[in-house]
Amino acid sequence: MSLITNELQDVKSHCEDQIEGSKVITCVPSMVRVEIKRTKFKQLTACIQFPDNYPEQPLIIEFKSKTLAARLLDGLCKVCEKECKKYLGKPQILRLLKFVSSFIDENPLCVCSEEIASIKKELISENDDLKLKQKTSSLYLQITQEAYRIVVKITVPHHYPEEQIRVELKESNFPDLFTKFFCGQSLEISRQCIQPPLKRKPKDPPFEPKPALWPIIRFLIKEVKRFPHEKCPVCKERCLPSDPKEVTEDPNNPKFVERVYCGHIYHYDCLLSYLKTPPFQGGKKCPNCGNRIYHDRWKLTPNMAEARWAHQEARHRELEEYDPQIAMWMFPVLLVKWHCISTCSSCFSCDVTLVLLVSLTYSLFVTVNKYLDNIKNC
Repeated sequence: MSLITNELQDVKSHCEDQIEGSKVITCVPSMVRVEIKRTKFKQLTACIQFPDNYPEQPLIIEFKSKTLAARLLDGLCKVCEKECKKYLGKPQILRLLKFVSSFIDENPLCVCSEEIASIKKELISENDDLKLKQKTSSLYLQITQEAYRIVVKITVPHHYPEEQIRVELKESNFPDLFTKFFCGQSLEISRQCIQPPLKRKPKDPPFEPKPALWPIIRFLIKEVKRFPHEKCPVCKERCLPSDPKEVTEDPNNPKFVERVYCGHIYHYDCLLSYLKTPPFQGGKKCPNCGNRIYHDRWKLTPNMAEARWAHQEARHRELEEYDPQIAMWMFPVLLVKWHCISTCSSCFSCDVTLVLLVSLTYSLFVTVNKYLDNIKNC
């Protein structure tokens, strides 16, 4: 009993000095309770009891926490029991608490262990991979769909979930348009998890930060898996080629892939043609979801788009109704009639003049015809 009394006195005197973030709550022979805290969400309470034949047997340990996962605490408890067996016959409490403190420092991802377990179980498929880097408090996520793949580094900050997660692209064979969307939207999801909305409804409860790791990885996996086989709503053909090497980055290429505000993707030419044809009332709607189409490259109002279309149609009708062949060949006929009326006799010079006039008129006809054809094709 004297050994236990001495050890309890030792815990009271040295625990808070030797173990960072520790606080002795209870220190009596029946129970020792010590709280170890790093952040608001990285904290636990160790409940320790002495067995009957202590120190020849390991301590009886239980961990409690409102923020750390129960599965993590159960695993930590088993590890600590093995650690205590190394010190049988010696004081174990301070050694145990130092081990727990080191475990929290060396495993910063413990704060999101439950999220990681759910992600591995429910989101990660056979073709995907998730690697944990405890030293850098980061995760490397590789998502693969057919020939397309993306690798991102997700860094979990020390004060997670009160601090924003960082997402960094490491590798990708998607077009730049998609990689920017993946990273940008991931950061936006992370921001929304830690910052209150600008316009809060009166009946909304007080804002509290929430974990962002699960929604970010769920978003990335959903979008990366969706895009490679998504079809253009207009031509019904696959937007991205089966071989990523055939992807075009030229924004004016007919097969360049555009993503509109609702999230669906189109071929550049298909989208341009669809936006330029009626109906325009209420704005152009996405054929897939029915939402209005918004894009930075097309900012015309419905009225302006309809006016342009009507002007273009009127121009085409005028060109179709106009027959340049009749007009051009009437010109030399009129010249011949004028010549016959104005001259009383024919001569060689007049005949040559008529031939030249007809030749020039034909050349002019061919030139004007080409010009009109170019206008129609515009």
